[in-house]
Amino acid sequence: MLHIRQDVILRLVIEDYIQTAEPVGSKQLADRHGLDISPATIRSEMLLLEQQGYLRQPHPSAGRVPTEKAYLYYLKNVIEPERAQSTKSPSDFGEQTESNSLEQTLKSIAKQLVEVSGETAIVASDAAWSYYTGVSNLFAKPDFCELALLRSVSALVDQFDEVVAQLYDRVPEQTVVYIGSQNPFGHQMATVLVKYHLEDAHEGLLGLVGPLRMNYGRNIALIEQAKELILELYA
Repeated sequence: MLHIRQDVILRLVIEDYIQTAEPVGSKQLADRHGLDISPATIRSEMLLLEQQGYLRQPHPSAGRVPTEKAYLYYLKNVIEPERAQSTKSPSDFGEQTESNSLEQTLKSIAKQLVEVSGETAIVASDAAWSYYTGVSNLFAKPDFCELALLRSVSALVDQFDEVVAQLYDRVPEQTVVYIGSQNPFGHQMATVLVKYHLEDAHEGLLGLVGPLRMNYGRNIALIEQAKELILELYA
């Protein structure tokens, strides 16, 4: 377990990196957040976090970036407690109507998820129908600017339907987050997924796929609100 100062520094590094996609340095961290500890002390703590596997330095002269271990820690120790204290999700969806078919509604929700989150949205119904949109967002991310990564992401996009079909038995009804090596859509990405069940035996999946550097709190809230909307309309 990290001590309090390391916990704060790691959380700030992760949140800065989520916003900027740029390696985070000790002086930058001190200046941006008005920390009452010196850049030298922050640098020392960041080195310890690197030695423990939470941070890495992409280049010798660069700042640090979070590792998969860091995001898992952040999800467990920052996002989960925040969710437990939250009383409502943000209202980001326009009006939907029961006169639309389920598939029409799912497509509409997927497009709104893309617009609000900036990620790739996946929706599915009964393992026989799936739809994804916002793939261009993945290719536009600085996280995938290297040619090898771009090719890897392109290959994975072609397999989205197959992966979704395989996920039906794995995804629980509570929101689940697959990060890095756990992620069926690729080890350089993260996925937020939830399953929904309707009274007429329909079931399906809702998901957002993005880089490890995704806004987990916002994306979890969006997926849960989308599920609530579907249940209100069709359950």
